[in-house]
Amino acid sequence: MQVEEERRVDRPLMVQAPQSGPERNPEGFRRPWVIALVAFLIAVAVVIAGIVPRVKARATLRNETNQLAVPAVVVVQPKRSADGQEIVLPANVQAFKDAPIYARTNGYLKRWYADIGARVKAGQLLAEIDTPEVTQQLHQARADLATAEANAHLSEITATRYQGLLKSDSVSQQDADNATGDFAAKKATVLSAQANVRRLEDLQSFQKIYAPFDGIITARNTDIGQLIDSGSGTGPRGELFHIAAPGKLRVYVNVPQIYSQLAKPGLKADLTLAEFPGRRFEGKLVRTADAIDFTTRTLLVEIEVNNPSGELLTGAYAEVHLKLPTNVATFTVPVNTLLFRSEGLRVASVKDGKASLIPLTIGRDFGSDVEVLTGLNGDESLIVNPPDSIVSGQQVRVAQNAQPAAGASK
Repeated sequence: MQVEEERRVDRPLMVQAPQSGPERNPEGFRRPWVIALVAFLIAVAVVIAGIVPRVKARATLRNETNQLAVPAVVVVQPKRSADGQEIVLPANVQAFKDAPIYARTNGYLKRWYADIGARVKAGQLLAEIDTPEVTQQLHQARADLATAEANAHLSEITATRYQGLLKSDSVSQQDADNATGDFAAKKATVLSAQANVRRLEDLQSFQKIYAPFDGIITARNTDIGQLIDSGSGTGPRGELFHIAAPGKLRVYVNVPQIYSQLAKPGLKADLTLAEFPGRRFEGKLVRTADAIDFTTRTLLVEIEVNNPSGELLTGAYAEVHLKLPTNVATFTVPVNTLLFRSEGLRVASVKDGKASLIPLTIGRDFGSDVEVLTGLNGDESLIVNPPDSIVSGQQVRVAQNAQPAAGASK
């Protein structure tokens, strides 16, 4: 009992408060609002977590779309050509002496003595023509000459006799004058007959055809028994032989107008031919036409090349390398940078992210590259394969750094 009393004395006195309604319990009053607020915050966090990535994705897509809307281009820079450049032009090789040989009399070819490839000397007999008609005409002309000479001789005797009789008044002055006039007419007839004989003798001399100069027979367009017509007809039957002197060659070249003032006599010009790879044949510019061809806008120049061995064949195609001392600044650009517009040739350049169309004038065509004469200053960034729809001021994006023009000479 004592123990229980002690326990009771040690235990604190608990006073139980009287219970009241909900308004008297604050913890119970705040709990629903806290739960609602937490739920709202969780909902907001979930919404934000779902919307923000979508907003970011839309913004990223919009930026990528705007970037893709600006075309990406690859650019190159023009390559400056070296001063004193060498230009290469196509040319035709011709013999310095080259002539077709025609007949100057009618007849039939009796025989020929030189075929193609034969080397002949000046005055060498090439062919003979049988001319029976000319021979008979010559015989007739000589007979007419003899008759004229006989008549003239008789007329001379008569005129001399009349002059003697006139002194003794045996004949009248009129008869003497008639005799003198008849003698003068007969002398004129003799001169005419002599001229006709010489003409026919010259025609008969054309029975034999001779080489006009040392050279090579490059064509023979006749054969034994063929009918020969006199003259210089242009048909294959008119030209009997063709002869060329290959010891010295002349090469004609059409130089573009831009270089016409630099192509002066005395310039060195080398020839290259496909059949002689790695070899150059020295030549020299000897004369120019001093006029620009209206059709091609080029200057015709002539280059002389010595060919003592005859290894260069006439009529061959060659390339002439002209070394021109030029002060004209030219550039080389790839052909895939060119734009062909109705207003003329253009290239598209990029500056500050915008395209600009530049008109230009081109010179020589090197295949993959072309020479630009005017329009560029060398610091442009040219668009490779520009779209046909590109216009000046259009926004573009450079896909890579500018590179030197492909294929340009270093």
